[in-house]
Amino acid sequence: MTNPTAAMLVIGDEILSGRTRDANMHFLAGELTKHGIDLKEVRVVSDDAGAIVQSLQSLAKHYDSVFTSGGIGPTHDDITADCVAQAFGRSIDVREDARALLATHYENSGLELNEARLRMARIPEGADLIDNPVSVAPGFVVQNVYVMAGVPSVFQAMVASVLPELTFGQPLLSQSLRLMRGEGDIAGPLRQLAHAFPDLSIGSYPFQKDGAYGSNIVVRGTDGAMVDAAMTRLAEIFT
Repeated sequence: MTNPTAAMLVIGDEILSGRTRDANMHFLAGELTKHGIDLKEVRVVSDDAGAIVQSLQSLAKHYDSVFTSGGIGPTHDDITADCVAQAFGRSIDVREDARALLATHYENSGLELNEARLRMARIPEGADLIDNPVSVAPGFVVQNVYVMAGVPSVFQAMVASVLPELTFGQPLLSQSLRLMRGEGDIAGPLRQLAHAFPDLSIGSYPFQKDGAYGSNIVVRGTDGAMVDAAMTRLAEIFT
């Protein structure tokens, strides 16, 4: 069985400028891995409508699911909703169920649902809403694209909301072996191991400690018995 595939589109000038460190990719990758969904690509784009639209269309065509983060807030540079509408040929306007959620939230908070906040109720035609238990303003789903906030706590809550809707595959299992040998010394045997276990991913991640070179060898796959067999062979080679 082939696992479902996914991609992520991270949107925002603040990420590319280095002003904000993205945490959402790390979280999403971990959640998808646990549920057997293979995250195959992550793109980061600026607050540029053309770049967002092009990326959405390309990713949606090539992967089973696409997750976006950022750009659905109340300010002028929050343009993700408009870009999603454009990418899929949908109209966009304030939707009454989204407006009602915001109206109740701001009334209970003693704040005004002003024009800026109302922007967060603008939803592309035909989209399904994504629940936001943290700050109420909803995300939404258009076709296979899940549009979510950039604030990590809100993003994580939205991911939890949409996970039950997704098709799961086989969770990716991994084991590792730490070797105090440089990659130049282990490359040949690792290549042979990779050829012997073509259905597994075998990666080498070098490090340096106290002036000595080493590598963490990580074996990944969906078949636990096969991962165990590869690790046994790995230990035999380097012990």
